[in-house]
Amino acid sequence: MTAFTHSFAFDPSYGYSLEDLLAVGSPEAPADFEAFWQARYARAMQVHPCPRIRHTGMSHAGFEVYSLRYFSTDHFVIRGWVLIPQDQPVTRGVVFGHGYGGCDGPDYRVHPEGTVLLFPCFRGLARSQHPPVSSNPSFHVLHDIDKPQQYIIGGCVDDLWLAVSSMQMLFPATKGHIGYSGISFGGGIGALAMPWDARIQRAHLNVPTFGHQPLRLQLPTIGSGAAVQRYQQQHGTVLNTLQYYDAASAAQSIQQPMHVAAALFDPAVAPPGQFAVYNALTGEKTLFVLEAGHFDYPNRAKQEQELQQELEVFFALL
Repeated sequence: MTAFTHSFAFDPSYGYSLEDLLAVGSPEAPADFEAFWQARYARAMQVHPCPRIRHTGMSHAGFEVYSLRYFSTDHFVIRGWVLIPQDQPVTRGVVFGHGYGGCDGPDYRVHPEGTVLLFPCFRGLARSQHPPVSSNPSFHVLHDIDKPQQYIIGGCVDDLWLAVSSMQMLFPATKGHIGYSGISFGGGIGALAMPWDARIQRAHLNVPTFGHQPLRLQLPTIGSGAAVQRYQQQHGTVLNTLQYYDAASAAQSIQQPMHVAAALFDPAVAPPGQFAVYNALTGEKTLFVLEAGHFDYPNRAKQEQELQQELEVFFALL
């Protein structure tokens, strides 16, 4: 177990050793879990995203920087950024999913040769704000949580699928060579999206959310998870919806090669939930153990650099 000095009212390692974490299972999914998601994917694929990009007038780190706009389900307009390599032909693409902290701009750190990078802002957040959906994570995570079909998290998965559609339309050479990299909230969205979309060849999930929802409701936490726990205390019915949005349940059906960074200590996304996602994967998978997530620690910069080096190699195989 990792010990850090902290001011939380609980232990963000929850008393789990690495061995304990690697033994965390998955909750039982509802009988219609697969049908629920396959129908959702089919519905999303009926939407033409009509993607548009516009040069920002900026270039950086070997990329031309473009603004992105496309349509998603339920008439949401998704905005973000696209990085196009300056001196290399585009041969593959990676879609990036942000955390609940939002997305202030593109990330230049992981860029395998010849890769176009697409950074959508999920509905209601950052560049894709859409009142009355709140951009505050503690309210966003509760939007339509009483309606399994309409829950905002499902809409964010749609946004990812239609980002892939946009990638293929804008950059036809990426077809068959598309990856996904999602952190925290974006990691959970990726786990929910991957089983049903064979267009995504491989993915990295960094401290993914939404793993093992029953545990997520029980273990003390901060941030959006705490908001869901408060809702459950008031209403007692949240698993009626959340059982369909369990990243560990979804991970059992992922076939593509996966790379997961999971933390031993994390006050915002409990490590047992993160490891539940990794443990549920049945195909080719790689684990990178982080000392901590959502927390600054002495070895953080070194670990992030090591992780970025692994991801360069991982996505170069697209």
